[in-house]
Amino acid sequence: MTAPFTIGIIQDHADADAARNLARAAQLIRQAAARGAQIICLKELFNAPYFCKSQDSQRFNLAEPIPGATTEAMQRLARELAVVLVVPLFERQAAGVYRNSAAVIDADGTLLGAYRKMHIPDDPLFNEKYYFTPGDGPITGKADRDQEPGFKVWKTRYATIGVLICWDQWYPEAARITSLLGADVLFYPTAIGWHPSEKAEWGQAQVDAWRTAQRAHAIANGIYVAAPNRIGHEEEPGTDGITFFGHSFIADPFGRYLAQAGEGEEILIATCDPQVIETVRRNWPFLRDRRIDAYGPILNRFIGRS
Repeated sequence: MTAPFTIGIIQDHADADAARNLARAAQLIRQAAARGAQIICLKELFNAPYFCKSQDSQRFNLAEPIPGATTEAMQRLARELAVVLVVPLFERQAAGVYRNSAAVIDADGTLLGAYRKMHIPDDPLFNEKYYFTPGDGPITGKADRDQEPGFKVWKTRYATIGVLICWDQWYPEAARITSLLGADVLFYPTAIGWHPSEKAEWGQAQVDAWRTAQRAHAIANGIYVAAPNRIGHEEEPGTDGITFFGHSFIADPFGRYLAQAGEGEEILIATCDPQVIETVRRNWPFLRDRRIDAYGPILNRFIGRS
C-alpha cells in the first residue's frame, strides 16, 4: 500500500493568448507545489478558450502534438518541482485526427502517456464531435494492459492515478473500469458551464447534478475523486456564450468533500490516504459483490423493446 499523497487541482480561466495561459498555469502549479501538492491537475483544454462553442475549421490550428512544446515545458516544470502533472490539451495526433487529451507527466519529468477522452458530447455550444476523435477502445489480443488505448492508469512516483475528461464523468462504466485498473484517485479535468438564459431556472440543479454524479463514483468505487473545472464567461458571436461555473472539488471514498471551490480562481489541496480506500472497501465491499457473470447486457446500446 502506498503512503498518503497530496493532490492539487487548479480552477482558472483561459483566454486567446496561449503563452499567457501557459505562464499563468505554471505560476499556479508553483503555488500548489509550495502548498504541498505532489500531483497537480489542470482543467480541460487548459491553454485555450473553450473553442467548441461553434464549428470553425480554423480552430483546429489550436491543436498541437503530444509530445510538443506545451508538454515539454510542463515536463521541465514537473522535474524542477518534483511533482506529477496532468496536462489536458487539444492534441493533433495526425492530419484529420484530433483528440481531447490529457498528458500525464511523472515527477522526474518523464512523459508517461496521455488519456484521450472517450465520451464526446454534441450539444448547443458544445460542438465536440466536430473537433474530437474519441479515444479508442482496448486492443484485443496479447497487448500489454498498460499500453492499451482506452481507459488506463499510470503508476506515478506518489500514487497510481486515473484520468477521465469532462463528459466521461457522467458514465459509471468509465469510473468503474479505471478503478478496477488500480487507480487511487480519479482526476476529471472539466469545462462545464451554464447557458446564461438557463441559469436562473436550472443553474443550481446543474451544479448539484455534476457534483453528485462524481461523488457517487467515489462512493461506488471506494476511491478519491478530483474535478477541476474552468471559470469565466466566454463569448461566442451570435450566442449568449457560456459561463463556466467552477465549483471544483475533491472528494474522499465516502463522497465527503475534502476541498471545494466557488466560482473564482482557486487552488484546492487535499491529502489522500490509501488506508481510507482499504477501510471503505472492507466495509462497503461493492467490488467484491459485483455479479460479473450477469452484466453481459450492458454491452448493448439498448435492451428494452421499442
